[in-house]
Amino acid sequence: MGGFLLVGAGGALGAMGRYGVGLAVARLGFSGFPLATMLVNIAGSLAMGLFIGILARTLPPMQAEARLFVAIGLLGGFTTFSAFSLDVISLLERGQMGGALLYALVSVIGSVLALGLGLLIVRGLPL
Repeated sequence: MGGFLLVGAGGALGAMGRYGVGLAVARLGFSGFPLATMLVNIAGSLAMGLFIGILARTLPPMQAEARLFVAIGLLGGFTTFSAFSLDVISLLERGQMGGALLYALVSVIGSVLALGLGLLIVRGLPL
């Protein structure tokens, strides 16, 4: 149960952060291009790399809890792209180049196609 609370609390903060970035980018007058999403994805991936790297080097006593709150909750709520990026790098570090490429391509293309399919189904358009 404690893990769910850590993930939930971190996720709420991450989602609010993502929303805040969107508001800030909109206030700057950017529209027509998903700049906020792109910035969040890049920043979240950098933060995930820094966090996982620090965990790997320092091994704090509460590593499992920190990973739940920060990696899965906070950064997962901020951008799931950071988790995706970590998965790709993990596969590459294990020498699974083909698996990393397959995972990246299927994840991105499959997700875009699945979203399009969902829209088609809801809109009642012929497939």
